[in-house]
Amino acid sequence: MIEVKDFYNELLNNDISFFTGIPDSLLKSFCAYIKEHVSSDKNIISANEGNAIGLAAGYHLGTRKIGLVYMQNSGIGNAVNPLASLSDKLVYSIPMLLVIGWRGEPNKTDEPQHKKQGLITLETLNLLGIEYEILDRVTNNDEMRVKLKKACDYMNENNEPYALVIKKDAFNEYKLKNNTSLDFEMTREEAIEAVINNIKQESVIVSTTGMASRELFELREKYKENHNRDFLTVGSMGHASQIALGIALSNKDKDIYCIDGDGALLMHLGGLAIIGNEEPKNFRHILINNGAHDSVGGQETVGFKIDTLDIAKACGYKKCYSCSSKEQLVKLSKEIADVKGPILLEIKVKKGARKDLGRPTTTPIENKEAFMKFLDK
Repeated sequence: MIEVKDFYNELLNNDISFFTGIPDSLLKSFCAYIKEHVSSDKNIISANEGNAIGLAAGYHLGTRKIGLVYMQNSGIGNAVNPLASLSDKLVYSIPMLLVIGWRGEPNKTDEPQHKKQGLITLETLNLLGIEYEILDRVTNNDEMRVKLKKACDYMNENNEPYALVIKKDAFNEYKLKNNTSLDFEMTREEAIEAVINNIKQESVIVSTTGMASRELFELREKYKENHNRDFLTVGSMGHASQIALGIALSNKDKDIYCIDGDGALLMHLGGLAIIGNEEPKNFRHILINNGAHDSVGGQETVGFKIDTLDIAKACGYKKCYSCSSKEQLVKLSKEIADVKGPILLEIKVKKGARKDLGRPTTTPIENKEAFMKFLDK
């Protein structure tokens, strides 16, 4: 395994001191270390991976230095456009070091949303013409230094991106020493529970990637309810609201709820403008805001630093609400059930999830088929 401190110091030795990207569970030790050792203007958690490529490109243009972009391999999809049309040697030829967590590695057990991306990770890098090295649990610090030096020499000589693909357990564990959160009353799961217990029986829910969908599934199990009203968006981070919009526009007789997260919302914030301008009266957007990428290590978002309600209003949402207590939430959940949308309800919660939180026991295809049958009724 690699010590994150040694990896970070070796980056500095190679004059790499600017970091940006989206946190990943396989990179959480690295992300935690740079969070505590790099100033906020040199470690920017971007809205999405494509934005991070742009940030690293701008950094290089402004300094002639190489920036580092960290991401889960699912984020390569967001990054393909700027990698191919901005940093590629056939366009602007801009070097940057990509540090990519390899979820869904072939022949390894992982969640269904990572299977395809895991299979095509190296193929995608090959298709983009991006050279890479792989770091895994048997990579020691000396081997890491050799591979990193090779990467830096290549980038400096060719002015092109280079990738380090990180397998599970490549880094020794490093935890944030100061991982505090605002002390709101509810957890995300408690907020979701209050919402589903105070909506109309035939309402439909589209839940976002990560913990929220897992918690929604387990809450249905807790109450011995059917799962067929819920579409669990286990992948495609940031797109749950547009899935919900598509359903709302084609099923105007049903109330459609989108349970979203602050990190997911920020990733594709432009979706708010489309929802607002389409004016779906049956659309209720529930934003669970804990100011963090909770599923991949708790790294901060800017969720508590922007006024989401004002943004939604400017985009055309008819009503916008915010709350942080269960009492307020129950009251608002009942109120919005009879208000014409689109509506945004922000619920501020604390970080974290149950340690024994399970995962859906149905496959994505089973979820899809049951959900579509419910819509047909």
